Amino acid sequence: MKTLITIEEVAQFALSIFLFAKLPFVWWVYPALLLLPDVSMLGYLINTKVGAFSYNLLHHKAVAIAIGVAGLVLQNNELTLAGILLFGHSSMDRMIGAGLKYTTGFAHTHLSEAAAQTKPTTELKVA
Repeated sequence: MKTLITIEEVAQFALSIFLFAKLPFVWWVYPALLLLPDVSMLGYLINTKVGAFSYNLLHHKAVAIAIGVAGLVLQNNELTLAGILLFGHSSMDRMIGAGLKYTTGFAHTHLSEAAAQTKPTTELKVA
């Protein structure tokens, strides 16, 4: 399943690059701004609740899509770019296994929790 999810995220990341190429920006803008959403991690300097909220807000694909669509509707290339960058960054993070954060700590993500729940046990249970 992990490979399947990774392939899906690679395709979504590629889509973000394709969509960026349709905008009137020079090529280096995409890689220069791609890591900008990680500024949201600064919320963890306050506490884990604020950190998880700020991180998840800028790493949620529905938020990215909403911003990108708003940019298209408003014919605002900068807003469209912001949505595409957020979407691409989120896909890139998911490719490497970084997921949305729980308030219990930075390392507790929806992907790490899902992986922990689906790991086969090697214990032999005796009834």
